[in-house]
Amino acid sequence: MPTVSFKNRIARYYIVSTALLIFAVFFVVFYSVKVSVYSDIDRDLQAEVTAISEQIVVEGAAFHISNLEEWEEREHKSLGINPIFIQLVDNFGKNIDKSPNLGGYSLFLKQKVNEKTFYDTSLSKNSVRQVQFPVFHNGDLKGYVLIAMSLQDAKIVLLNLGEILFIGYFLILLVLYFITRFIVGRSIQPVSAIIETTSLISKDNLSARIALPQNKDELYKLSKTINDLLDRIEGAVAREKQFTADASHELRTPLAVIKGTLEVVLRKPRSQSEYEEKINYCISEVNRMNFLVDELLLLARFENQKSEVKKEVVFFNALILDAIARYSEVISKKKLQVETFFEKDFYLETDPYLFSIVLHNLISNAVKYSFDGGKIEISAVKNQNELIFKLQDYGVGISKTDLDKIFNPFYRSEPSEHPEVKGSGLGLSIVSRLSSVLQFEITVDAENVGTLITLKMKYQQ
Repeated sequence: MPTVSFKNRIARYYIVSTALLIFAVFFVVFYSVKVSVYSDIDRDLQAEVTAISEQIVVEGAAFHISNLEEWEEREHKSLGINPIFIQLVDNFGKNIDKSPNLGGYSLFLKQKVNEKTFYDTSLSKNSVRQVQFPVFHNGDLKGYVLIAMSLQDAKIVLLNLGEILFIGYFLILLVLYFITRFIVGRSIQPVSAIIETTSLISKDNLSARIALPQNKDELYKLSKTINDLLDRIEGAVAREKQFTADASHELRTPLAVIKGTLEVVLRKPRSQSEYEEKINYCISEVNRMNFLVDELLLLARFENQKSEVKKEVVFFNALILDAIARYSEVISKKKLQVETFFEKDFYLETDPYLFSIVLHNLISNAVKYSFDGGKIEISAVKNQNELIFKLQDYGVGISKTDLDKIFNPFYRSEPSEHPEVKGSGLGLSIVSRLSSVLQFEITVDAENVGTLITLKMKYQQ
């Protein structure tokens, strides 16, 4: 089955609906003219009925028109313009009298109709409009009066009107079809542009964009939506390529270190303590690589934000204290002072496992980037319908130029200035991703000394 173009389909649907509408309009026009023509004729016939009724004289069993000059009127004598035919008949349809213009013809009588009736009939193969009414005298039916007027002029008018409407109907539809195709063709040019542009898009070429139409209509919205989609896809592909490159680099580094260490060990015999030192170093690099893989898997797990979240009511204060306790050894070693302030005991509905990951990453960074003997302040307070968690350290801090990049995977703020601080650069990326999953707001302020992390969560209690 041949494929019909979108342009032709729209034109076809429009023509079908328009054809029905025009047909209805033309039908109403034709019917209105017909009713008007017949009304005029019936009105003239009624005038004749009134005039003849006043002139009927009944004499015994017969009746006649008292004014014989009525037959001498032009419309009763001739068959020319607007002839009027009159015939008087008895109960059995036998002619009593008739107008001269009937000649040898008689009008048609509907038998057993005892009331005034209008109907169409024919006279000498010509259409006429006829009215008949009974003549009563003292309750007895004496006969009928038949009056007719020619319908030839009316038929010609209606026939001409019908032909004009019929021919005009198809001409209008034909013209409308081509006009519609032209207008639709111009209207869907953006669709052709969309098809042409999307055909150029591939995995190696995501930069093509659709030219936006001047009119901000549905096609403009469609084009803009597709452009926005292409922007997101291009950004996602770029981030994926960057992520893959960074992940490969980060995984290759510990492998290169392990390989280099083992090659050095194999160059010459070494003491037991030297072997143990190198093996322990390799184990630490393996552990680092395992930790990196775990973080990569966690980041990939929540990439589309559709991973299942198991929410339950948890003791928020205890989650914070557990996270702090996990780094107690490092805190003690760096002689850090950790101050906590809880406005009250808070119970929060969240996923305890995922939120623990958030707290561990934030506290780990605070401990990692704090100077020896420094201080870390942690607080949790309620502000209207929000629970606000703040984590302030007074350590290395983050430069203002890096604030908009710290949530990017593998990004580390000026690592060269602090080579002793090791990390994967995935911690804050994971926190940012989990903030969307757990639906809380995170902000970072580094204008003062150190870094201030603020989390805002919905809190109904």
